[in-house]
Amino acid sequence: MIFDYQFRNYNFRALIYMILLSVLGILVVGSASNQDRSSVTKQIIGVVVSLIICLVLSLIDYHQYFRFTTLIYVVCAGMLAAVLLFGRTTKGATRWLRIGGIQIQPSEFVKIGLILILANFLSRNRDKINEPKTLGMTALICVLPVGMVYLQPNLSTTIVICFMILCMVYVAGISYKWIAGAVAVGVPGFAALIYLSLQGFIPFLQKYQAQRIMGKIFHSSSEFTDLNRQQDNSMMAIGSGQLRGKGLFNNTLSSVKNGNFLSEEQTDFIFAVIGEELGFVGGVAVIALYALLVYECLWIAARAKDTAGRLIASGMAALLAFQSFANIAVATGIFPNTGLPLPFISSGLSSLLSMFIGMGVVLNVGLQRNNVTVQ
Repeated sequence: MIFDYQFRNYNFRALIYMILLSVLGILVVGSASNQDRSSVTKQIIGVVVSLIICLVLSLIDYHQYFRFTTLIYVVCAGMLAAVLLFGRTTKGATRWLRIGGIQIQPSEFVKIGLILILANFLSRNRDKINEPKTLGMTALICVLPVGMVYLQPNLSTTIVICFMILCMVYVAGISYKWIAGAVAVGVPGFAALIYLSLQGFIPFLQKYQAQRIMGKIFHSSSEFTDLNRQQDNSMMAIGSGQLRGKGLFNNTLSSVKNGNFLSEEQTDFIFAVIGEELGFVGGVAVIALYALLVYECLWIAARAKDTAGRLIASGMAALLAFQSFANIAVATGIFPNTGLPLPFISSGLSSLLSMFIGMGVVLNVGLQRNNVTVQ
């Protein structure tokens, strides 16, 4: 099967963008951890192992995964259930499992699992996508894993997964009538949800989650000063980097990072370190690499030989685009404070490995692409 591939179709551009982001991640994690050898070594090993797995998966026919979608679903649901029952709690959230001395975050792998599961289901039901039964089955497939991610609690990852699902349903060919109806109900419903949660009437939305959203809307209010401090320090760090930054591994006393004013600087707020040490130029370069990688996913989707391949590539494009945007938006004060890793850059093996796995499947979709653009 491997020898049947036309390797001139292999998307080396996407591979190069991933490698560049990962190498940058190693450097920035090293700087954020004050050159802690264990952190840097862990990140290097994670990149090397993840890249090898990505290359192997890029040579496996993506249709083979559809034979195991039931198993994938059971494993994803099982891991999330194990997190709720036996998971490790940190800062009020239970999101991690320790397996054989290794700590993993199952929700990161669930994103990729759902892409494969939905690509299989939606491609098989493409002609019936606008029927209530099909949409109901799609919702039924997603509600269990998404619900368990939310219960950790992990609102940010829940939103990312929901956005990814909606994009895949859109690519599958849902009618604009359904979209208009969802917007008409969803926007006022979300506003009512936030208001009621602040009054303590919505038990499944934590009060602190609603306060973070309100703190962003009413940023100047003294009531939300403490909630916004992390983001204020992040924006201060990015602004202090100016055009070219203060340089990686710098010992500048005026550095926001060196002054320990940044929290989660290796993960959630790693873009603040990029902005401070690499400046505006470095920040724009990182955003450009993400834009190019998302473009390659969409390029592959447009040329995929079937609907399933198109859905896989589109799902990964949506995941990469929204998660990278959300992380940067939090660091720059656009979105409320939340915890999401920056793909390929943030410290954390679960996020790193899951992204490489997803892109490995996308690379195989591209390897089997049509040479004429699909309309």
